This record gives sequence, C-alpha cells and structure tokens, in this order.
Amino acid sequence: MLAYPWSEGELLGVSRRERDHPESPFQRFRSLPSETIRKCLGQLFDLHAQLIRAGWIAVDFYDGCLLFDFVGEVLHVIDLDMYRQGAFHNEMGRMFGSSRFMAPEEFELGSAIDELTTVFTMGRTALEFLSDGSLDRNAFRGPEGLYDVAARACEPNRDLRLASMSAFYEGWIRG
Repeated sequence: MLAYPWSEGELLGVSRRERDHPESPFQRFRSLPSETIRKCLGQLFDLHAQLIRAGWIAVDFYDGCLLFDFVGEVLHVIDLDMYRQGAFHNEMGRMFGSSRFMAPEEFELGSAIDELTTVFTMGRTALEFLSDGSLDRNAFRGPEGLYDVAARACEPNRDLRLASMSAFYEGWIRG
C-alpha cells in the first residue's frame, strides 16, 4: 500500500458519463485560461523528465492521477504505483490505463515500453487538456510551438516521436 500526503483538490478523472458535463472537474480544468493549464502541464512534464532521469517509466497514467486545487491553482500528481523502474516489454497485450492517454505499444504484446511511451502519454495529456483530445490544430488552445511538441510526441511511429522526455519538456518550455 502507498500512502500519499493529503492534498486539496478535485480528481480530474471522471467517468465517461460525466466527462462532458460542464461542472465536472475535468471540464472545469479544461475551461481554465490556457496559460494556467500550460503552467500546470509544464510542471507535470518537468516531473516526468525528472522521473525518467531517475529511471522510472510511466504506466497507467491518465487524468485519474491528477488532483487540481481550483482555489490555489495547484496540480497534484497521485497514484503512480504502476510506474516501473526501467524499460520493459508489454507482457499483457492491452495494458492498464485509459486509452485516451495510451501509446500504441501499450496495446501490443511484446512491444517495448520505455521513455518514448512516456513521451506519447505526456503528448496525449497536453491534447486532452488544451484541445478536444484530437490532433485537430484548430481545437488546440496554445501556440504553434506547443502544438508541434504535442503532435510529434503522439506519433504512432516511435521513430518519429520526440527522442526523449527531456526533448519533450525542453520543446514545451520553448513552445
């Protein structure tokens, strides 16, 4: 069992049935000014760049791992107990997680799960919160540079993705 310190906030992950409701924490977070969301995402991406440097690979990351304090405008990351130390191979086919955040290799038995998988997941996170979840440029609420970083991170072909979480985060900062 993991015990996390208490944090104020509301869970951004809600059921599919509630996700489109304007009063859900998910939609309320999405409707914040894009600058606020970008700041929170920047902190999330910095955390994941640090986790990668420490050897941790994101597994089962989705909006249900995020608490947002709407009063203090602070994003908290929780429920990282599925993260794995070091790269590994997909041993189960469809892995745990929300398909909205998952890389193609998380559906393929025997595929490598590594830093590039985390890059994809963070790109999807940007699209979920600054867009409508799609790669539609017109739906993305941010500058072209940030869109390019998110889109490149979400390349189905791993060879075309940004090469590392550090490259992703640095691109996000330059955005």
